[in-house]
Amino acid sequence: MTLKYYKDELKKNASALAKPGKGILAVDESTKTIGKRLSSIDVENTEDNRKAYRGMLFTTPGLDEFISGAILFEETLFQKHPDGEQMVQKLQKLGIIPGIKVDTGLRPLPGANPIETFCSGLDGLVERAADYYAQGARFAKWRAVLQITDDGCPSKLSIAENAWGLARYARSVQESGLVPIIEPEILMDGSHEIKKTALVQEEVIKAVYAACQLNGVLLEGTLLKPSMTTPGADSSQKSEPKAVAEMTIRIMERCVPASVPGIVFLSGGLSEEAASVYLNLMNGIDRKAKWNVSFSYGRALQHSCLKAWGGKDITAGQNALIARAKANSEASKGLYVAGSQPSSDEALFVAGYTY
Repeated sequence: MTLKYYKDELKKNASALAKPGKGILAVDESTKTIGKRLSSIDVENTEDNRKAYRGMLFTTPGLDEFISGAILFEETLFQKHPDGEQMVQKLQKLGIIPGIKVDTGLRPLPGANPIETFCSGLDGLVERAADYYAQGARFAKWRAVLQITDDGCPSKLSIAENAWGLARYARSVQESGLVPIIEPEILMDGSHEIKKTALVQEEVIKAVYAACQLNGVLLEGTLLKPSMTTPGADSSQKSEPKAVAEMTIRIMERCVPASVPGIVFLSGGLSEEAASVYLNLMNGIDRKAKWNVSFSYGRALQHSCLKAWGGKDITAGQNALIARAKANSEASKGLYVAGSQPSSDEALFVAGYTY
């Protein structure tokens, strides 16, 4: 199979994922990370409990009104719901496109600062992606992580390596029919001001698209999943939500080709409410390119849901998920009224979040 063979399908699926008013549910936490989440509600990290929690998410009535796709961990993609039906079939019945996390984790980057990493998993990726496609996945996700420090991070080496890795991943999964979500995350760690974040983010995203061009990535069959442009979590110079929204859109306009159908922001440790408010403000700004500006949230969609579920209350968990999905759907159209949906304003930032 070649990229030419999948070209029309990639464009169709990317457009479906970027449908106005909808976003992506990121539920691709590793076994270790979902274990931490489950332990916070005193639920043991067993396959049955992971299956019960994710099965609750994927059978939420009406979720497809606000969610276009769901990113899965490999275990979940091949897993059956407690009722015996495949998890991917539950999503497909709702009209939600299944996706898959395809990277194999972060590794130390030789020759760089000890905190700098590259994302592994390119070996055999075309073949693995073909297996995921056969199982029902239609898009993929790969997370590169960069960090800003006072001693020069991210280095030129880190930017180049992670941009190239994202581009090689994108081309590889497109060869097997999966729409790549390209995720160059700038961690919130640090004491830097928002202007520093903007400078770094602009350099990183431009490097990513330069690498995509060299690799022949079909941009119309991709989505971008960037961080919002915020100051470091420890910065003494805090930025108002409006300033974050304006700076974020300015960076996107400078860096993201108009041929990309959608930008789905990660929440990056923002609270549920802040993630909705910032997204809403971004969608109130006139912009030159017509990409759909939406969300691909994990913690900012699941935090209240997990607590409400508590290991047993399916209805409460599903109601909480719908509330946050609806809030972010409204925010993706610039229509969210702060506080109009139940939410948590608890900060979800975790230092050095690598999952």
